[in-house]
Amino acid sequence: MLNKIRIFTYSFDIQIYNIQNMEKIEIQKFIALNEEFETANKLVRLGFGELQSINLDNDFYFLPFQLLSQGFERFMKAYICVAYVEKHDILPDFQYIKSLGHDLERLLEEIKLNYYSHYRPVQFEADWQLISDDMNLNELLFILSEFGKLARYYNFDFITGSSKIGINPKEAWRKFENKIKTVDIHTIEKLTNHDVNHEVYQEITNYIINLFERFITALSRQIIWGTLGELGKQLTISSFFDYGTLYEKDFGKTDYRKCTTKYKETPKSIHKRIVSDELNRKFNPDFRSKKIRKCDYKGDWPFYADEIIIECRQKHWCIVTIDGYDYALNGAAKGRYKLENPHDAGMAILGKSIEYFITMALKLW
Repeated sequence: MLNKIRIFTYSFDIQIYNIQNMEKIEIQKFIALNEEFETANKLVRLGFGELQSINLDNDFYFLPFQLLSQGFERFMKAYICVAYVEKHDILPDFQYIKSLGHDLERLLEEIKLNYYSHYRPVQFEADWQLISDDMNLNELLFILSEFGKLARYYNFDFITGSSKIGINPKEAWRKFENKIKTVDIHTIEKLTNHDVNHEVYQEITNYIINLFERFITALSRQIIWGTLGELGKQLTISSFFDYGTLYEKDFGKTDYRKCTTKYKETPKSIHKRIVSDELNRKFNPDFRSKKIRKCDYKGDWPFYADEIIIECRQKHWCIVTIDGYDYALNGAAKGRYKLENPHDAGMAILGKSIEYFITMALKLW
């Protein structure tokens, strides 16, 4: 029922748009373009979520590769279609879109050459520099492009001795990860520390998603400023429009795992505090705790909440209380109390370390 209402709303809106703009695009094609933007948005968000799920126990890169390569391709092709209408008052033909292929780098180059406007605000220069000069972004788009064109069948091509074998995308991606996260003494210490070893992958993934968010934002900001006209704003209002409003403080803070079915359906082991918990915190000599507020903290605050309470029990088990619920700070507490850590529970920003809060909790003794 809701879908029918949405389609009716879109039909009504586009009829008004057509009257004002001499029927540049048919209603059915408007709906189809809207679906492409929404599909691309869902693919990208799911891809980010699956990428954030990569860890020491999960190295299934194929799924995020598939989602992101398709999501970025569909987004840029839909972008080009709408920009083409704004520029030529007609939709592009089949041959033009087909000629662009699955090459993400070529699609981006087409946008830069023909459908990207330079505005005065400094932010637009930063956007342009990112999509034009950022070598890391180019490398990631190249890997995803190769995956979309050939490399998704790399194993079969290798097995059968194909003459058109592509790159090994998983190997290329890991090589990129090693480049941005050098294996120094601190990294090795983290990897061997059961309490925080998951943060190494999170830091790498956060860097990559931060970069991809900036890429999507650079193009989405064009929509807000009118490069794709009113049609572009209408078509992206429920998908990519919000990306165009992101700025420096917003990047790398979204937990996209919440978009994935696996995350939604996996029960979270957390504990809602009751009276006995508060009595123990206040009167039990084996429990020591401290309230910490974001405004008083000098480092990089990792939690979504602005105030938390750390607690160490019997000099060993460290927990953190957030909004009336307990989460495990260290592995010892996770094992004893069967609690999720703040990152896995979606209460801490992926890529931001809670290591210092574990240290602070242990030092309460």
